[in-house]
Amino acid sequence: MVGAVQFGVLAACVVLFVPMILAGWHLSRNKVLFFSGALFITLAVGVHLTPYFPSITNLISSLSSTVVLDNRTSCLSFLHEIVWDVKPIKVSMDKLDSLNFDKSWSWSKSTPVITCGFQKLGRKDASDLLNGSWIVVAGDSQARLVVVSLLNLVLDPVKMESIQGDLFKRHSNYATIIEEIGVKLDFIWAPYTENLTTYLMELKHDRRYPDVLVMGSGLWHMLHVTDSLDYGLSLGSVKKSLLSFVSIYSEIETPGSATGSFSARSPHMFWLGTPTLINSMLNTGEKREKMNEVIQASYEKKLYESKLLRQSGGPLVLLDIKSLTHNCGAKCTVDGMHYDTAVYEAAIHVMLNELLIESQQRL
Repeated sequence: MVGAVQFGVLAACVVLFVPMILAGWHLSRNKVLFFSGALFITLAVGVHLTPYFPSITNLISSLSSTVVLDNRTSCLSFLHEIVWDVKPIKVSMDKLDSLNFDKSWSWSKSTPVITCGFQKLGRKDASDLLNGSWIVVAGDSQARLVVVSLLNLVLDPVKMESIQGDLFKRHSNYATIIEEIGVKLDFIWAPYTENLTTYLMELKHDRRYPDVLVMGSGLWHMLHVTDSLDYGLSLGSVKKSLLSFVSIYSEIETPGSATGSFSARSPHMFWLGTPTLINSMLNTGEKREKMNEVIQASYEKKLYESKLLRQSGGPLVLLDIKSLTHNCGAKCTVDGMHYDTAVYEAAIHVMLNELLIESQQRL
């Protein structure tokens, strides 16, 4: 093997250098031609000799892989660059509402987004990605709508129709197992941050650890407590419970949970942001008074100060529902708070693409 490599190197040298030395003697009479020839010789030598030195090849491959990984990681910051196409489909005589518009979305055509190659996953690809996973979504009605969109993606219409009654029972939990792909999905009704803290403590106590955890809270606190300082303190409790939960999560394999695309040692966790609240469309005077733009901004400030989110050093990736709903606009909601299914569908695809990036997969 060593002899073959040495012979290859010698042959490459003879083929390259003998003609080039002769050519160089003639080119030396013209400096421009000489330096052009020298550059060509250097590049040719590199191309021909690199395969005979595995360490060089490995170094180049390693650097290339690092660049690709860095580029994929940076793609996380572009996931919410979504544009909407909202077209009227009929005009009502009295007013326009969200049922009068057809909504579609796509990622923007900016250079970074195109480079990242985000994908709208179909049922098969989404099922392959989530295969064998335990997914928990905890929160209020916004979280329930996220669950609806996820099920719409992975279930056929007939099956989806059969579960509508159970799925939309107000203020209740919902659980299902999608046997075809081995996915366990739990929705936990948790309208207050205290409910999230309690649920995290229960998971830790029972030593049960989902593969994907999506949670969020804020609207109920904003309406019924209306105290951003108290909200900030309650987020601190969520963070403390979450970090305790994660520390044990990373130490053991999950007994009895489904195993599939995601390792129990690699939790994928998301915070479901609150939507854009269109004050004039809120359906009660109390909501219009207590859920105004100023109060919502104070709640968002406490969320960022809590350092729960990845962008502020925390463990949770933000699903920015406010950005998605703001871009879709008033034509995508009937009550100024709950939005059309297309919005939550977009949120699901943001989450799935984040999972692809984090797990370094490509479908």
